[in-house]
Amino acid sequence: MRVCAIVPPSQAALIAVLALFSLSCVPDFPGRKAGEITVVPPATPPLSRPVLGYGVISVTYTRVTAEPSQAALSLGYFRRGSVVEVVERRSVSHGEFAESWVFVEGAYLGWLREDAIQIYDNEARAKTAAESLAQ
Repeated sequence: MRVCAIVPPSQAALIAVLALFSLSCVPDFPGRKAGEITVVPPATPPLSRPVLGYGVISVTYTRVTAEPSQAALSLGYFRRGSVVEVVERRSVSHGEFAESWVFVEGAYLGWLREDAIQIYDNEARAKTAAESLAQ
């Protein structure tokens, strides 16, 4: 069974007028051509969030450095199970091999070797992982 809706001419005209009116209410912006539509994309998590993820220190302790290098100034240490925000990743080449480093924010602001940390996409997962390391 097929049902068709018939719109009286007066309602169809009203709908058309309202549609045209709503389009004419869009404000003009400097530099925009007439009839051009400005589209602003919504913020997406990978592009808009300030951190790449949350990390849990997975080794007994690890040194935080001022630069992504073993020879850099030591700023302090994180112990196993510490949760930090991961802000940046960087690969540093040393001749034929490369090391992966992460810039973190926590009790210290500095660089850690990536092999000393497990990275999670949200803080809740990182905290759950940290609790399991404590046991």
